[in-house]
Amino acid sequence: MQLLHLLSAASLASAAALSPRQAKPSSGCSNPEKRVEFRTLDAAAQKQYTDAVMCMATKPSGLPNLGLNTTLYDDFPYVHTHLNQIIHFCGMFLPWHRYYVQLYHDQLRECGYVGPMAYWDWTLDSADTAHSSIWSVVGGNGGTEKVEKTGDQEWMCLTDGPFKDLRPAYNQLEYAPHCLSRDFFDGKDRPGNMRGPAYNADELKFINGLTTYAEFRLYLESIPHGSIHSAVGGQKGDMKPSSSPNDPLFFLHHANIDRLWSQWQQADLEARVKDITDDKTFPVDGTKSTVDDVMPYMGLAADIKISDVMTTQNDLLCYTY
Repeated sequence: MQLLHLLSAASLASAAALSPRQAKPSSGCSNPEKRVEFRTLDAAAQKQYTDAVMCMATKPSGLPNLGLNTTLYDDFPYVHTHLNQIIHFCGMFLPWHRYYVQLYHDQLRECGYVGPMAYWDWTLDSADTAHSSIWSVVGGNGGTEKVEKTGDQEWMCLTDGPFKDLRPAYNQLEYAPHCLSRDFFDGKDRPGNMRGPAYNADELKFINGLTTYAEFRLYLESIPHGSIHSAVGGQKGDMKPSSSPNDPLFFLHHANIDRLWSQWQQADLEARVKDITDDKTFPVDGTKSTVDDVMPYMGLAADIKISDVMTTQNDLLCYTY
């Protein structure tokens, strides 16, 4: 009942055109933007990107109908957490997150970032993720030298990088302001191999060879996607479920997940831009998703149909990889 109440309130909020995307006139998609691997941006563009993230954390919530007194940045984990049970482990996972990342990019633009949305290609780092060059740009692992507690949760705070002063407001469904944290972990050792074999090139080759959306989504979400969340979030970091958008790395990670889905679609474009046949809910209740299913965004933007984002080269999205 609480979720239904929140969705109802968000529907009212969405009518107020809170997202800059909703205010843009139709222009077609004759010149799609090309998304890039984050480390191919030059230093100035990387800084502009990370500065825009921190800018979002200075703005008030754009979801006033939900009565939030937190920041625009916190809107993203808040919505993701409250929709957790209907946007994971079912057909909506990939299309919902595709638009969610685009809405985040829109807000980065409102904060002065002029470049393309970027992704983190973790296959490049899978042999030794703990020493990836990405950490020199976005900050590295949390450390035992700075630890905070909120209730029963202990956090390993970032001590370097552009996000070390970011203070997420939520831990799952609870209001629990804390330091942004990471906990590199392979399930046994810290950092260990950070589950690298689950997202290396061989694993992706297998997943890309799957021929149905349901199989592709299941393996992509469960293995490489989930392994990155577990490896970076561990037990004491923000990337663990479900308020994982607390960590700006989440959006670089999910842009890569979207890239992999886009590549899979391109391999049989005519069929795969229509294929969303998968379980509609989790736990499974026997119903199947369709392109006419409506995806809720609780006021981040107006709710849309899955069909609106089955291709990235349309008026709503207009980008390629």
